[in-house]
Amino acid sequence: MFAAVVSLLVGMPSGWAQHKMIAPDDLKWTDISSLPPGAKIAVIEGPLNEAVPLTFRLKFPANYQIPAHWHPAVERVTVISGTFYMGVGDKLDMKKSMALSPGSMMIMQPKTNHFAWTKGEVVVQLNGNGPWAVTYVNPADDPRKK
Repeated sequence: MFAAVVSLLVGMPSGWAQHKMIAPDDLKWTDISSLPPGAKIAVIEGPLNEAVPLTFRLKFPANYQIPAHWHPAVERVTVISGTFYMGVGDKLDMKKSMALSPGSMMIMQPKTNHFAWTKGEVVVQLNGNGPWAVTYVNPADDPRKK
């Protein structure tokens, strides 16, 4: 059986043999300066600042808020755990947001102003093509400028 698998891999394109398998305990969580303090990021595939495929997870504490912002590329977000509240608009408005439970997904087109918040801890996964960046609708909300 092992020989059959090896012979299949030899005949495949080189990228297929260089797969990744990552368990949740393998993730390395670090602070992320482009979001308000308290958020953590674990990059699975990247780098985020290049025009390449990317996958990463974000972890948010309870009672966390992300002011209205946008991204330069399509953003595909899947809720892994918790309830993530997200809305579209120029300003964070809890009444105009949708509760997204684990397994829910949202797809935001480039430069779509949106916001998010949590009640409890939340983990989401983002997939797409880079570069990934955050531009705040109100520049005063940008934590990198504080």
